[in-house]
Amino acid sequence: MSLTEREAGPLGPGGDGPAEGSAVPAEGGQRARHQVLVEWVVIVVVAVVAALLIKTFAVQAFYIPSTSMVPTLQVGDRVLVNKLAYDFHPVHQGDIIVFRRPPRDQTLDISDLIKRVVAGPGQTVRVANCAVYVDGVEMRQPYLPAGWQQPSSPYCTTWPTTGCAPPGCMPDPYKVPQGYYFVMGDNRADSYDSRYWGPLPASYIVGRAFVRVWPPSRAGFI
Repeated sequence: MSLTEREAGPLGPGGDGPAEGSAVPAEGGQRARHQVLVEWVVIVVVAVVAALLIKTFAVQAFYIPSTSMVPTLQVGDRVLVNKLAYDFHPVHQGDIIVFRRPPRDQTLDISDLIKRVVAGPGQTVRVANCAVYVDGVEMRQPYLPAGWQQPSSPYCTTWPTTGCAPPGCMPDPYKVPQGYYFVMGDNRADSYDSRYWGPLPASYIVGRAFVRVWPPSRAGFI
């Protein structure tokens, strides 16, 4: 028999390998199981670390606890926030942002708030006839329902004169200082925002809310 035929032929009694029906040594099986276990542990650890890194530096889910952003966001909604958004472009008027509770805010039971950006550094905010004017131009608010211009509507913007954090309410009109933003909730009658506690420091911004993920029936970009 040639070498080629022997290499290709079946191995049996007298051959160079295990005969048909012979068992693989037990220690070989244990090593294989141990290797699979180690691989799964590595996969789980990598997945957990990746999830923590994403949550810390890229995208994080937030729960909506109040009615201040109705009708855009309802109590119980969950949104994803892009923490890297403003590393690539500036904050825009109309953005919905999550931010750390600012110094003058008196909502002590939560650490993060969500509001809509109305004006940026150097811009002047004024309120008249339920509308918001930024540098003399009326702000478009297509996210508000029909009839929001009526004084009886909860979406009619008013400028408070009481209930503000010390040293008092912001003057109307108000010029936003450099390094700050002016934010409001969409539900103007039930939102404790920059009208009450002043401008938001830019350094307090966590990121931009860009999509609603819960409930499924209302999932989508915001």
